[in-house]
Amino acid sequence: MSNASSVLRFYYDPVTEVERAMEEALVASAISDRPSVIRPRMDIHENKQTNTVTMVFELPGMKSMEIVIDVQQNRLTVSGEFTRSASLDESGYILRERRMGKFFRTLQISAGVKPEEVTAQMEDGLLIVTHPKVSAEQHTHRITIK
Repeated sequence: MSNASSVLRFYYDPVTEVERAMEEALVASAISDRPSVIRPRMDIHENKQTNTVTMVFELPGMKSMEIVIDVQQNRLTVSGEFTRSASLDESGYILRERRMGKFFRTLQISAGVKPEEVTAQMEDGLLIVTHPKVSAEQHTHRITIK
């Protein structure tokens, strides 16, 4: 048995293979010439005690300087690009599952959140973005009639 077949047998996951095949079929059948955009996986958590929303994005191998976070018109966009390692010989790959290319996620955030109230940090390949949850009641301003 060759080393390649033992490596493939060890890492073979039928569910992942089906998902990858379906994804490749969808990309191949796309009419557009543009490359597909990667959507990183994420979780969103609301903490009612601290009145905050925390979004956690999976961005393995990324450095904070490679990620852009924009806040505009109550929308938060996280973007960047996964690149291939130049240190490995291209012809030596037996299996390549990691996706490379540009990524972005745009999410609606609470109305009234100021960009300076949004915080972000990287921790073990996870981008953690937190902002206050501003409710509609907090925006109500009563006007006194003279």
